[in-house]
Formats: sequence, structure tokens, C-alpha cells
Amino acid sequence: MSDQTPPPNATTIDPYKHLRIIPGPNGNTLTGLPEISNFFPRSPHPVPILTKDITINQSNNTWARLFLPHKTLDSSNQSKLPLVVWFHGGGFILFSAATTFSHDYCANTAIELNAIVVSIEYRLAPEHRLPAAYDDAVEALLWIKTSPDEWLTQFADFSKSFLMGGSAGANIVYHAALTVAERVDDLEPIKIRGLILHQPFFGGSKRTGSELRLVNDRILPLCCSDLMWELSLPIGADRDHEYCNPTAEEGSSKAAVAKIRELGWKVLVDCGDKDPLMDRQVEFIKMLQEKGVQVASHIVEGGYHGVEFLDPSKCKALYAAYKCFISSISVFPSL
Repeated sequence: MSDQTPPPNATTIDPYKHLRIIPGPNGNTLTGLPEISNFFPRSPHPVPILTKDITINQSNNTWARLFLPHKTLDSSNQSKLPLVVWFHGGGFILFSAATTFSHDYCANTAIELNAIVVSIEYRLAPEHRLPAAYDDAVEALLWIKTSPDEWLTQFADFSKSFLMGGSAGANIVYHAALTVAERVDDLEPIKIRGLILHQPFFGGSKRTGSELRLVNDRILPLCCSDLMWELSLPIGADRDHEYCNPTAEEGSSKAAVAKIRELGWKVLVDCGDKDPLMDRQVEFIKMLQEKGVQVASHIVEGGYHGVEFLDPSKCKALYAAYKCFISSISVFPSL
């Protein structure tokens, strides 16, 4: 990896200890210490939600967890609900759709947005380096469109579909969207209306101001994000690979970004002003705007990386932004 020299104000944080992981002897596996998710509080109140798990690809051990608001079954209103396909974060190496805080967040999202949420379990690095997670995301979308599950066939409005993810999950949403934008006919009857990228996980060889200012961030210190990229990028790739740095000049996805613009897909990017990745996210927003993509941004004051899990009270403003975004575009026909 390029530019591995720590910034002048860096401290000696051990990223493996911070992330509570131990590398395997061959470097292609990780062993988790007592699960880091135990340090995230559970949702204090149960939500009126129904869930089920369905296998997508047994060979790859990928599956989906569906969330259906309970009131959907009791309501006399037979109108279908928007479909939100969610991808969890964790730097491509941590967590699962079954991780407690991820489950709670998806349950609350289904209630707050009055939507069916499909949370995707994708393969993790370093055993499965990128683009494995992107491939799993595309496969999941193709699976959803043909799934005979009654929750999807009876209650999901495929014409109002949104891809949504947090951190590495937001990165997955972006790269999966680049792929499916080139083959939208394959997704029918799913019509993607927008992408919701929550604190997207991007990087680069040249340090940004927010990375240097928050080099020892308590949630995502710079050494940890560097390690995540080292473990997840293709062997030999540096942090200016397009998977990591979508603003890099040598990125090969320019045509696909143009296709997103042509399709009229809108993008919402939210970030926190206390997130080390904020400058990356702002650069990403500017890149999309320069290419003519319709982008909305939402800044959470005092928001740090993963704030929605450690301080759920901050979610109120986020959900309000998501509702506004979805309602503003769901009334218009998709191209």
C-alpha cells in the first residue's frame, strides 16, 4: 500500500486490538475477539416488525433478512411499500446482517420509512476480497426481482426501490449501482429511484484534512481504515484504486457514472462533521455533481462515524432527511 507513513500527530494505536481481530496464519482469514458489536447499545424499545431470513446463494453463504412493518398485515390500505435494499458497514471485514445493532437499525428504518427493508449478508474480506461484496450485491438485486417470497410479491413496490448502506455498505451501494446502471433491463421489474449513502467509506493515498485532524478518532482512527483497505482491496492495489478512491483520475467507472445521470437516479449522501471520512465524502459529492448526477447532501452536526449506533438520538434528523429524499422522488416516473 502506498503512503503508509503515519502522520506527524499519530499515536501508536494497534489497529488489530482496536478492531478486536486477530489475523490468521495465512493472512487470508480473521479471528474475532469478543464481538465488537457488544459495545453498541441495543435499541431500548422493541419495534413492531416482522423478520425472516432467506438464502440467496448457499455456496457463498449469502442471504437476506427481510423486515416488514407489522401494521402492513393489519392495514386495510392495500398500497404496496417502497423497497429499501440495505448493506451493513464494517470496513468489508466486520459484522453481519445478523449483528444486533445492524438488525435493530434495519428494523427501525423499516418503521420510520414505512418500507420493506431487505438487509443483505455479503462475503467479507480478507477471505473474499473486493469485488466479492459488489458481486454479492448485484446477485442479491437479481435474486430479489425473481424471489417468490410473499412479502416481496405482495407488499413491495418494486417501482419504488432504493439502495441504501452505511460506511462500507454505502461504498457497496455505489459500486453495485455502477454495475446495474449498465444493465437496468436485467433488473425489471425493479426500478431504482435513488441511492442513500450513509457516511460512505472511501479512502486515498493522499491524506485529507479531516483524516489528519481526527487521526486518533475513537471510533475510526486512521490506522484502522488503512488496515481495512489493506485487507479488502485486491492484492497489489493501493488506496487510489477506484474501489477505494472514486475520485482518482484513473478510475474506469466514468461511463457508468454518466449512465446513473442518464437514468435520473438521485443520490443522497449524509456525513458527520466529526467523521474522519468527511472530506472524502465531500470530494465524492463534488465529483458526482461535476458529472451531472443529482446529489443531495445532509450534514449531521456533531456526527461521528457510526453515530447512529452509539447515539440513536441522532437518527431522528437522519430519518427526516431520508423521508424527504424518498418522498421527493417517488412520485416521479423512473427512466
